[in-house]
Order: sequence, then C-alpha cells, then structure tokens
Amino acid sequence: MNKKYNLFLTLLFCGFLGLFLVWHLVLPDADFSPTENRYLAQRPTPTFGLEFLGKTGNFFTGEFMEDFETYVNDQFPLRDGWVGLKARAERLSGKQSNNGVYFGTDGQSLIADYPEPDAAKVEKNLNYVSLLGEKLNVPVWFSLIPGKSEAWSSLLPAGAPVGDQQTVLDLAAQTENVTWIDLSTRYMVEIGEKATFDYYFTDHHWTTRGAYDGYVSLMEGMGLTALPLGDLTTVTENFHGTTWSSSGAYWYQPDSMEIAVSDDGVTVTNFFDGTPTEGALYNYEKLEQKDKYPFFLGGNQPLCVIQSEKPGASGRLLVIRDSFSDSLAPFLTQNFAEIHLIDLRYYKASLAQYVEMNRIDQVLVLYSVDNFVTDSNLFVMGM
Repeated sequence: MNKKYNLFLTLLFCGFLGLFLVWHLVLPDADFSPTENRYLAQRPTPTFGLEFLGKTGNFFTGEFMEDFETYVNDQFPLRDGWVGLKARAERLSGKQSNNGVYFGTDGQSLIADYPEPDAAKVEKNLNYVSLLGEKLNVPVWFSLIPGKSEAWSSLLPAGAPVGDQQTVLDLAAQTENVTWIDLSTRYMVEIGEKATFDYYFTDHHWTTRGAYDGYVSLMEGMGLTALPLGDLTTVTENFHGTTWSSSGAYWYQPDSMEIAVSDDGVTVTNFFDGTPTEGALYNYEKLEQKDKYPFFLGGNQPLCVIQSEKPGASGRLLVIRDSFSDSLAPFLTQNFAEIHLIDLRYYKASLAQYVEMNRIDQVLVLYSVDNFVTDSNLFVMGM
C-alpha cells in the first residue's frame, strides 16, 4: 500500500511538473509585466566559446544557466498568482516582508527595503554634483528627498535591518559649490502618533500633498514665495504603485491620486525619443493602465520642457532629477516661466552647454535618497 501510495505521489508530482513544462512551452513569452511594471527576461541563447581563440561562451561559464533560471522565473505560467500566493504564505507564517518589501505595522503601508549603500559610490555621486556647481555660472541648488524607509521608519517591523539615510543627508549637506536645501524637516503629516512625510501607501513616490510641501521648502531655500495649496481634486482612487507590484501583497487597498494645480496656461513638450512632441501636464489616458504614475508629464523621458504663462511665473529653471519631480512640476509652473527637466538615465549630453544654449537662470539637482545612492549616470554632471 505504501509503495503504491508513494508511486502515486511521484507520478502526481511528475505530472504536475510536466503540465507546467508543456504550458510554459506552448504559451508565448511575455515582454512586459503590467503588474510588476518591468520588462521580463527573454529566452537566452547558449554560446560555446572557442578557448584556443580566446573566446569564452556563456554555456561553460554558468552564465547561460543563470540567465535561463531568470527567464523561467519571469515566464512561469500564472506568475502573478504565484507571487501573490507566496506573499500571503509569508504573511501567515509570521514574516514581515516579501521580495524586499516590508509590511507596515499600520496594515496599509508597504515600504521597500533600503540596503546600506556603497560609501564610495555615494561619495563619487556627491562629487559629481560638486563638479556641476563648480563649472556652471548660475546658482546650483541641491536637495535630496528622504526615502520612505527613513520617513516611515516608525511603521517598519521591529528590527527591520534597513540602512540609515540620515548619514547620506548629512554628507550631502556638506557638498561644495552648490547650495543645500534641507527637506527632511518639512512636508509632515500625521501617521499614527508620529509626524512624518506624505507618501503613497503602495508606492515609493511622494503624494501630491507631499510634493507640495517639498515645493514649499524648495521655494523658501531659493528665496522665492510658494503659493498656497489649492483645492485637491481626486483623479483616481485605484492607484496600485510599484511597491505593491513587487511585494505580491495584492490584498492591500489602492491609493488615491490628486492634483492641486490647473494646467491652464501651461505648455508641455516631451522628448521621449529625442524629438519634440506635444505633451501635457496631466495625461488622463495613463489612468487607464496599471502604472498610473505617468499621469504626471507622461512618464520617463530624457528631457521635458514646460512653459508657463501663469501670473508671476518668470525665469528658467533646469531640474536634474528622478521621477519624483514629475508630480512636483505642476507646482513649479506657478513660479517659473520655463522648467526644463533632465533625466540622466537617458540624457548624456553636456549640461553646461544645455544651460548656456537655453539661457537657464538656475539649476536644481533633486533626487530621492534611494535613487541617488544607486544611480550610475550622475557622471554626466561632471562631464
């Protein structure tokens, strides 16, 4: 009886594996995962090197098998369902995180891990900012946005081993040739019993309210007057951010997205592929897709130029930035006639030449701490 039962279990297990193998072979490979908001690994091709010619293939080095394992994981049938099931299992077993995302103690927040950064890389990136300030003949402002793991540290599970962002902020404040603007004491809201920063519960970006408070701090630091926060208008109540996607915690409730500044008198030019195309401050069609954050300005791009005819707007500001500035930009239209936003992940031309050619009055370097310490493209500032 035991032998028959063991044989039955073995056959059942092999049948299960065989079913998913056939399923995997029959299904076409997906290029992109809307849930995880990332491109998926494609089937790798093995190469067999000719050692006597000094060429090493990926098959014998183990690189092919590593790539193939990633490919199978990415293209596994019903992947989203399995990721969600794993997250629930981790939660039921008492674990406080999944896939590098912590479950907040308030039951509604998801907080991505912040590993201790490479000190040498942080120093190098800060030096690039200093080099930019040294070679430009216009004021250069520098600020870093504290990440969610720092801002919402009180909501992390006890003993969560996240890195200390304050150390980076303290180092950044000492950067030479630029003027530091401290955001770490502003845009505060009440979370439980602690005043902290306003971020989306399911995403790593600041909310429109958070962006407004960041705007207030920036304007004060630059010697300008910030306009009051207008009425907030909800544009969607179904925003699941990137942290939600990677966590697998699909039972968490969605966020709402809001706007506070009218797009009247504002013209946006996008440069997604290097050529100018008509854009918009708010892209309502993006609210129909899974990743809704591109609602602001249309999404990641090398360059975006905003022209504003709002009363009191004057001067030309260049923002060297990450995606946090997308939701900040509407507030900046109230003070600047032109806002040029450059993303160094995609833009590799001389910034000094850009400043001169476009008659830029001032430059703002603005990143979240999480992105600043890992970005390998800041060398462009030192070119």
